Amino acid sequence: MSQFAINLLFVGGSFLIYIGIAVWAKAGSTSDFYVAGGGVHPVTNGMAIGADWMSAASFISMAGLIAAGGYANSTFLMGWTGGYVLLAMLLAPYLRKFGKFTVPEFIGDRYYSPNARLIAVVCLLVASLTYVIGQMAGAGVAFSRFLEVEATNGLMIAAVVVFIYAVLGGMKGITYTQVAQYCVLIVAYTIPAVFISLQLTGNPIPGLGMFSTHTESGLPLLEKLNQVVTDLGFREYTADVDNKLNMVLFTLSLMIGTAGLPHVIIRFFTVPKVSDARWSGGWALVFIALLYLTAPAVASMARLNLMTTIYPEGTSAQPIEYDARPAWISTWEETGLITYQDKNNDGRIQLYNDANADFADTAAARGWEGNELVVNNDILVLANPEIANLPGWVIGLIAAGGLAAALSTAAGLLLAISSAVSHDLIKGRLNPNISDKGELLAARISMAVAIVVATWLGANPPGFAAQVVALAFGIAAASLFPALMMGIFSKRVNNYGASLGMLSGLLFTLIYIFVFKGWFFIPGTANFPDTAEYWVLGISPLSIGAIGALVNFAVAFGVSKVTAEPPIEIQELVESVRYPRGAGGAQDH
Repeated sequence: MSQFAINLLFVGGSFLIYIGIAVWAKAGSTSDFYVAGGGVHPVTNGMAIGADWMSAASFISMAGLIAAGGYANSTFLMGWTGGYVLLAMLLAPYLRKFGKFTVPEFIGDRYYSPNARLIAVVCLLVASLTYVIGQMAGAGVAFSRFLEVEATNGLMIAAVVVFIYAVLGGMKGITYTQVAQYCVLIVAYTIPAVFISLQLTGNPIPGLGMFSTHTESGLPLLEKLNQVVTDLGFREYTADVDNKLNMVLFTLSLMIGTAGLPHVIIRFFTVPKVSDARWSGGWALVFIALLYLTAPAVASMARLNLMTTIYPEGTSAQPIEYDARPAWISTWEETGLITYQDKNNDGRIQLYNDANADFADTAAARGWEGNELVVNNDILVLANPEIANLPGWVIGLIAAGGLAAALSTAAGLLLAISSAVSHDLIKGRLNPNISDKGELLAARISMAVAIVVATWLGANPPGFAAQVVALAFGIAAASLFPALMMGIFSKRVNNYGASLGMLSGLLFTLIYIFVFKGWFFIPGTANFPDTAEYWVLGISPLSIGAIGALVNFAVAFGVSKVTAEPPIEIQELVESVRYPRGAGGAQDH
């Protein structure tokens, strides 16, 4: 059986399961569509949260970024994991106690203002659309390789599949689909990692294999990797970070952005009780840890495998001839995600850091005239089984897992977007008397429109999948997180403070991002190159969300201090939310 047929078998089989679940769990009411009827078991919800969380950024892109940047990019792991603890402990139980469908609805009621609710809708849409760009781009990468089509066509296929099961099933369908997707993606991520760890170190546990001895050289694996990359002009894989401020701010931005992302928060509204929200968070951390403890090992082993494929006799020897390149390189070249240019016309593949001035003399002595192989970071996890010559069924399995990761999070994001439009904007502001059936139709139409917009933007993302997702976290950190925290833990912050705080945090962060990434992420519209020498105080666009959150807090507290206190009933409401003594079902107002 050909590899293409194996891929179709795994991918097609998993899709049939997802769509079958969506048909079985078709939403028949707004309660089913928004919060799955509020009756999801904590373990089931924890697994669904895990799938919702482990997106294309986690499954496809995170290990690729760590592989490319080493220790410096471990901030993605620290920020996302720490943020989930923050969300599960500080926000989720209290929001579940409040008992509403959506984040904007909580903000609107807590700050007794339809304008605050509207601003929250805008913040949610901007953050979620930015996030879903990364998911759709990641899905396009996976589809393009494993269905052997161009990346743009892969993106279109991904959009159609998400449309079918997300629009049909709503939260009820998405919840049980995500349970199936979690099972697929965790098996798909773990099995290749075990094979590769055994291959390189003899240790079947990837996390331990990363700190074991490299079988071929007899050196510790990370020491061998450091040796290989520094011999080619790259930084040591385990090198420390120079800009500690940027690292701290980036980690903080990811953490508080995690706690402000509506597609994750909305999952805590699907359980029957407040205690179930806490248990959901605990189970989710267990399920997430299974992948996050494996990702650093996958990254380091993928980087080593890539380098030793190009330089099988060692970095001081000649690299392989282009005509003798492995089949996986030529296959990925067809997608445009690996490109080769023979700059010195020697017919060989030079892969090294040509931006390192200290390595220029060494490169010139070897007759090299520039790096010739460009590898998109997003492909390393998907290509890893092929690089390591693993069996065809393992490649098919990771294809299904990569697609499950991208599509599960995309579905959750699209649900958050549709609920904000239909429940908070249409029902909450434009047409309060809309029927249950009309609201459900509006939710499905808005989700379909969101898929179209995300697909169009995903065709030209402003960075790798994990980088685009990090921008979304920064936006959520600067806009929604402070409003949620102050709404729960401060009785003094009023509607004026919260509204102006969200607006100031959102605008400050967006403007900084657009200056370096392009206005509205349109290519060619950036004011400055996105490099460290142009960043203000060395703070990258990926890290600015933490500063935006400080702006939000400062404006909200400052404005609230010089304006009237919230009504007494709102202060009592805040007091009651902080003491979760049980909660009823999500209310539809």
